[in-house]
Order: sequence, then C-alpha cells, then structure tokens
Amino acid sequence: YWTELYTLSVLFVFSFFMSSDFVFCFLHFSTPFHLSDVYFFFFFKQKTAYEMLRSLVGSEMCIRDSSRTTLGALITLDVHARDVLLELAKDGFSSAIDFGWLSQLRYYFEGSILVCRMISAQLDYGYEYLGNSGRLVITPLTDRCYRTLMGALQLTLGGAPEGPAGTGKTETTKDLAKAVAKQCVVFNCSDGLDYLAMGKFFKGLASAGAWACFDEFNRIDLEVLSVIAQQILTIQNAIAANLPEFDFEGSHLRLNPACAVFITMNPGYAGRSDLPDNLKALFRPVAMMVPDYALISEIIPVSYTHLTLPTKRIV
Repeated sequence: YWTELYTLSVLFVFSFFMSSDFVFCFLHFSTPFHLSDVYFFFFFKQKTAYEMLRSLVGSEMCIRDSSRTTLGALITLDVHARDVLLELAKDGFSSAIDFGWLSQLRYYFEGSILVCRMISAQLDYGYEYLGNSGRLVITPLTDRCYRTLMGALQLTLGGAPEGPAGTGKTETTKDLAKAVAKQCVVFNCSDGLDYLAMGKFFKGLASAGAWACFDEFNRIDLEVLSVIAQQILTIQNAIAANLPEFDFEGSHLRLNPACAVFITMNPGYAGRSDLPDNLKALFRPVAMMVPDYALISEIIPVSYTHLTLPTKRIV
C-alpha cells in the first residue's frame, strides 16, 4: 500500500497540504466559502481515500502493526482537518488573513525549504525521522497550547504549560514536536538534580538542535533553579544573536538554533517551588485545564473505524 512506501512525517505533511490546497483553490478564484462548498468539494474529494483507510484499519487483512498505527494517525488528522474547515465555513471565512485560518498550523514551501506557520510565528520544518507513532486528538485546548508554544519559539523563548495532572501538558508538547519534525526529549525532574547535571543536558541540546521538555520542573530546588535560569538565558541570547558558536559552562560549543526548552508544572502540589522571576521571564506560560473528553471520545473510535458508537454517552 502507498502508506507503507513513505514515512509517517511525509504522509502527515501531504495530508495537511490536501486541506490547504482546497482552501487556496477557493481563495484564488475569489469564491465565497460556504458550508455547501465544504461538503461537495472536500468531503466527496476525500471520501474514497478515507473509506479506503478506514476499511484497511478495520479489516482482517494481514497488514503490519506499524501500518495500522500510521493509518489511524492519518484518520485522526483528517477528521481534524474536516472539523476545522467546517468551523471556518460556519464563521464566514473568506480571506487568507482571517484569524480562524491564520491560527491553524499550516505548511508552506519557500523555494526548497518547508516552513510551518501559525499566526505570526514561523518555524523551519525539522525533517527529523520520528518513526511510526500515534498522534493526539487535536482539541481547542491543544490548539491554544500550540499557538502559545509557537509564539514563544518565534520570540526565542521557551514554553511553560502548567495545570493539574492528566491535562496533556507533556503530550501536547511532544505532539507539536511531531508536527514540525523535531526530536523532543522528555526528562522527569526531581529535587535531586543539580546545575551540573542540567548543564550537561543543555550542552547536548544546544549542539544537537533538539527540544527538551522538563516534566514537573518546579520540583527542582529553588537554589538550583536560579542557576538554571542563567544557563537557559545564555543559550537564548546566543540564538537571538545568530551566533554559530558560543561558550557555555567552560566549553566552546557549536550552536544549532533549532534547540528549545519547554517546562511543565503542577502548581499547588506539595514539594513544589515557585519559579524565580529571572526564570519566569524566559518562558511563555499557558494554562492547561480540563480537556474536551467528549471530542476525544468521538474521534478516537473513528480512527479505529468504530463510527456508530454512542461515544458521548461514555463521557
């Protein structure tokens, strides 16, 4: 099957391009964007491909588990693209500069470079091979987190999702890394970390251009957090100055400006420290509260082809 001929990242980008091409087709000919246009020109256009994917996932045919995971992820993103276009049509979308369209994660080719855009933020595609893995169901909460994190990267800052456990702080950061093909390393912090261990971590990130997500970052001792703030500031200043190399903790390193640092926090829990002000200034916070369980319970069965389950009653 064609889904086995390409990596998952290539198929994701192709899926997003199909939705974007549909929108720009109407914008090019100055056609009003109506709900009926979505049904007749998008749903029917992808009906055959969607039915094929759905039949493969739900069939008893001998397809590999990796292919089944790929198909399920493609269906999840395809359903999200459909819902986005429906929402744009209901809101009277008619221009490429409408906020409803600009606030979506979009892909463009600029010459031979693939770039990812969201509102005013722009990020080069990473081309990192991440293997076959599932994708999160994109809810309004996920979109808001994406916008904040992309805006932080545009300003050469880090992102800091915070909220209670189980709201998807770490997973949303990892899913954004998948969307832009960046390697994201998740590290669970504890009160036993010191600035020397974190310095070694930052040296690797700055040289490799990877992303790091430090889970439960506020469990680190306050004295160590103050030193970590200076370490992160050194890297961010080097990126902002477009330096090819920089000095960090006694080492002369080659800098890859694609690196980024994200932190997640569970405020209000016992044993957590308040971040010092010099560290707060290096991150853009985003509150992660209760996710839309009803939407998630609707889309996940679709990716497994169970379209007739009364999923809202489950929630």
